[in-house]
Amino acid sequence: MRFPLALTAKIAAYIVGKKLRKVDKFATVLQLEPLHTCNLTCTGCGRIREYSTSLKDVMSLEDCLGAAEECGAPMISICGGEPLIYPQIEALVDGLLKQRRIVYICTNGMFMRKKMRDWVAYELAKPPGRKRRELEAKLAELVREELLTEAQLEEIRKPSKIQETPIAPSRWMYWNVHLDGLERTHDLIVEREGVFKECVAAMRMAKILGYQVATNTTVYKETQMDELRQMFDYLSWLGVDGHTISPGYDYDSAKEDMRKRLNLQPENFFLTRAATKTKFKDIREWGERYAIFGTPGYLDFLSGERDLTCSAWAIPTRNIRGWKGPCYLMTDAHYATYRDLLDQTQWENFGVVNGEARDPRCENCMVHCGYEPTAALGRDARPGDTWENVKFNFGPKPERRAEGAKVNAFTGVTSGNGHKTGRPQKTEAAAA
Repeated sequence: MRFPLALTAKIAAYIVGKKLRKVDKFATVLQLEPLHTCNLTCTGCGRIREYSTSLKDVMSLEDCLGAAEECGAPMISICGGEPLIYPQIEALVDGLLKQRRIVYICTNGMFMRKKMRDWVAYELAKPPGRKRRELEAKLAELVREELLTEAQLEEIRKPSKIQETPIAPSRWMYWNVHLDGLERTHDLIVEREGVFKECVAAMRMAKILGYQVATNTTVYKETQMDELRQMFDYLSWLGVDGHTISPGYDYDSAKEDMRKRLNLQPENFFLTRAATKTKFKDIREWGERYAIFGTPGYLDFLSGERDLTCSAWAIPTRNIRGWKGPCYLMTDAHYATYRDLLDQTQWENFGVVNGEARDPRCENCMVHCGYEPTAALGRDARPGDTWENVKFNFGPKPERRAEGAKVNAFTGVTSGNGHKTGRPQKTEAAAA
């Protein structure tokens, strides 16, 4: 199966239950942003600029868990900012799993290995047994693969502090790693060299330790789709469990950041609706080749084979200021409750219908957080959609692509083809 049976069944039962009760609007995924602090400044992301006056603020653990209970979504995507910076991230993940939620930790990957070492230290502190022997074998493999140093191993065995609720492998939890291309491209977009290499190391470590791993990718005007094919071949060979892919959209805060901080013109970076359809013209074929999460209807929408209306209310965002409306990328107001968001937002004023944007800001948006739930919920259903969804999600998972072993993924600083990104390096003269 493309998605584990237990998870698919949980989501399907939730949706069916809502429909049987004739609930018109409900949350399927909660985008939970406990903070907006981030250690990277990615091109195309306006998040930390939009909330620049509150970057030091965080949601309380109680508010985070309460938001999940309030909207009832079966899946929680913990994003931000960088969620692994959140001081109570372990307790948050633990609390959501205890609520029986499916949890995605959307991360840039830079702190993943540290969090996994915390879990290993927690496990090694337990009495010896079969699981301990299995873990020792995995640790030996991590050292051989140079994913764990001898010094780190020593620190794990004799930790100064044991994390009480570490982020442990679970069939209900995914690391969801941001990757927008192979090494040079991805490091350019995140504006720091070495990030791609760390992401790959973190994903390899995660798979050895038994975690589930997914990736999320945004496609921009200059994205080379052949490069993404190579990236997905490589990730398939690494054993990554699945992927989310979506077009880059010119929402207001991202455009403002691009102009003011980078002195770039947004129209040269973000996709128009027509350009999205061209970029994604082969996406259905990709859906057969790679473990792309989603629905055939949304993939057809991206390729221009069908039209969908927006259902942004199904993937709401809760952050430090409240329930963000009308959607993840557009901000007109923050509401006190999810019910307020549903009742006070004029949903008929947004999206694109019959080729016309109801709001100018929606003109080029084909992002999954607005349109994927429309396909999943059958709101613009065509005959045969249900069967297509069943075949796509319950059919066999695409096979591991052996050709990924031949992909030259390290095309940037690792191969001497780096670039100046992130913090400027000190010169010898400056250091002297």
